Amino acid sequence: MTDKKDIQVYALTTCSHCKAAKRLLDDCTVHYDVVNVDTLEGDERKAILDDVKKFNPKCTFPTIIIGEKVVVGFKEKEIKEALGL
Repeated sequence: MTDKKDIQVYALTTCSHCKAAKRLLDDCTVHYDVVNVDTLEGDERKAILDDVKKFNPKCTFPTIIIGEKVVVGFKEKEIKEALGL
């Protein structure tokens, strides 16, 4: 069911909210892809930040895309709703 949705997480390795969001997704046993933006450099980092700004103009983290839904920040209720839980 929830595994069928594409889940993309844009995060920072040093961000406690990002860690909490990834932990929640792990607890929900869903597959997700994560990009740790602060580990990227140069053009790759710029390209990813441009992508994040399309979903979240303020470019804050975590930015989580679940199917068509975008959740900015660690909002457990919104994340679970987007997962259909």
